[in-house]
Amino acid sequence: MNTQRLGTSEQDILFAGKLLSQGEVVAFPTETVYGLGAVATDEVAVRKVFTAKGRPSDNPLIVTVADKAMVQQFAVENDMSQKLMAAFWPGSLTIILPMRAQAFSMTVTGGLNTVAFRLPDNEVARAVIRAAKAPIVGPSANTSGKPSPTTAQHVWHDMAGKIAAIVDDGPTTVGVESTVIDVSGNVPTILRPGAITQEQLVAVLAQPVHDATTTESVASDVTPKAPGMKYRHYAPDKHVVMFDELDAVDLAQKLQDNDVVMAQDRILQAMAIKSQQAWSLGDSLESATEQLFSGLRFYDDQPKVGTIYVQKMIPVGLGKAYNNRLAKAAGNQEFNI
Repeated sequence: MNTQRLGTSEQDILFAGKLLSQGEVVAFPTETVYGLGAVATDEVAVRKVFTAKGRPSDNPLIVTVADKAMVQQFAVENDMSQKLMAAFWPGSLTIILPMRAQAFSMTVTGGLNTVAFRLPDNEVARAVIRAAKAPIVGPSANTSGKPSPTTAQHVWHDMAGKIAAIVDDGPTTVGVESTVIDVSGNVPTILRPGAITQEQLVAVLAQPVHDATTTESVASDVTPKAPGMKYRHYAPDKHVVMFDELDAVDLAQKLQDNDVVMAQDRILQAMAIKSQQAWSLGDSLESATEQLFSGLRFYDDQPKVGTIYVQKMIPVGLGKAYNNRLAKAAGNQEFNI
């Protein structure tokens, strides 16, 4: 298949929408990561997404919409979802709701009677969906299990020849996937951490919000309610090890010539390592989160790189989302003095 690279002109967006409506798969930008789009009500097209990614069939897909009205046709809303949509949409929050009868195929939901929705804070993404005249599935546009794509070039690396087109809107701004909250039951529950924090959700809902991401796992014979809960995710082929900033100087003394370090600028300065061995995560939590997947992808493509050492962050707010992705990429392996 000849994968076309599209820009963000009106003509390109309309063409992307036409491809989607014809049952093709098109990668599109969001503020979090690039998504892999197919019309959510077209089961044949949705199956193409699973094939392109190599994604397990029991891993449910997020349905991406252009406006709140699209959700009403397919799901049963409630007071919690309405409060969350008013506060955080458009934005990096995915909301799980009970699905209306036969609204989507079991291919989309992983066999569950719930469905996850997101309204992205990216006008190009919303324009593409409007052009398709239908909601689209939107998993990350990468090979399943590998670091998520934050640029169109990352998508090209994984998907060239597998999908019809890629809409290029430049680098994403958040850098990690959306927060996923399940409000299909009585207790609102975070199933994946992201830029929208537990504290923000509690403030809007005015009730406790359970965080299942640090205490619960999904058994091998159970279908997860949200992406990223069950299978290996975000991991490059290279060996990845997490380290605490308090151990940075000790780590610097043990680095081999083919090892590399991803850390904030002040940590890299304290480690005094060679510039060719260092990937800057900037000077803030936001910049670190934005750069995490880019750095992992860059070093994964360098044949001479041995181990990638990556700085952990304080596990508060966005730091929870950053550490969640890093821990999965590293298989929970940490540097020990």
